[in-house]
Amino acid sequence: MKCVYIFMILMMSVVGKSVAQTAGAVVSMASLSPERKAVINRIASNMVAVKGGSYIMGATAGQTKHAYDWERPAHEVPVADFKIGRYEVTQEEWEAVMGDNPSLFKGAKRPVERVSWNDCQRFIERLNLLTGKKFRMPTEEEWEYAARGGIKSVSDTKYAGSDMIDEVAWYFYNSGQTTHDVGTMKPNELGLHDMSGNVSEWCSGFCDIARGYATTSKTLTQRTRRGGNWNRIATFCRNSYRYGRKPDFRTETIGLRLALSE
Repeated sequence: MKCVYIFMILMMSVVGKSVAQTAGAVVSMASLSPERKAVINRIASNMVAVKGGSYIMGATAGQTKHAYDWERPAHEVPVADFKIGRYEVTQEEWEAVMGDNPSLFKGAKRPVERVSWNDCQRFIERLNLLTGKKFRMPTEEEWEYAARGGIKSVSDTKYAGSDMIDEVAWYFYNSGQTTHDVGTMKPNELGLHDMSGNVSEWCSGFCDIARGYATTSKTLTQRTRRGGNWNRIATFCRNSYRYGRKPDFRTETIGLRLALSE
């Protein structure tokens, strides 16, 4: 009987702690200021509908001269309809949801950075609790399809929307070694901005640069990041370029772009 009593006390302690942590983490829209609500509501309005289709992912003709082994082999991929953010998640959006701003280069309309893959999952979880929607990270397949312009693409451009990187991306040679407000560069065919520069973007899947797309490993630990950034030269800003990082890795060159499931 004494053991049962002790067990019950321990369980009450654990449950009480869990409830307290949840209460501290979950914030209702009703409790937020009008300004924060407005910022959060704009997130959904900036999602772009992308019609699904099939495309050749990886080291295609427009990428091959500069492509790395981990971008190979080029392969056909089917993609269902989805929505993706017109812009990278901004600092004001992150702060409206999370209440803090971890970025090095401060600016409300600049992309959030210094956020790990794990941090982004917490952001998405709270955003979904606040809005009742199903935001998520794009898959790597969705990301590249969107960067290439989806079914609206008219050519295999090297970067998202152009073969001329200075038209579409903040990168090493034009960024001044800092981020910039989102949406200030020319968009691609889908109306998406900054997919080739400003900050790189986490995707939901895994990446094994040692074996490229041919890997069948079930023990991958590095999460995929896509797109160029303010500190990358042009070859690392191409549509097919990919790389992996540990999910707890943070740097001022990586942020995120949201996808949305209906």
